[in-house]
Amino acid sequence: MVESSHDAGVAAVLLDRFEKQRLPRILRLKEKVLGGEVMSDSDIEFLGQVLEDAHSIKTLVDDHPNYQKLATQAISLYHEITEKALENEKNA
Repeated sequence: MVESSHDAGVAAVLLDRFEKQRLPRILRLKEKVLGGEVMSDSDIEFLGQVLEDAHSIKTLVDDHPNYQKLATQAISLYHEITEKALENEKNA
């Protein structure tokens, strides 16, 4: 029971940070690269941190299937951004 409440607390904090901080910036970054722009150094650093954090919560997501759909969608979004950003860099 202690583990479950700990996981629930960690998940609540992570979801709040994702919703209020990470997702808005990620969506702005998506619009930027879809508009043909290249990512700045700070964009690359931010996306790198987001991906590192996503990797660090893999165990939590694996242990709680109810978070898997959200995690999969977020990773797909990161992949879409990086693919388009790479394309933009090649065309720059």
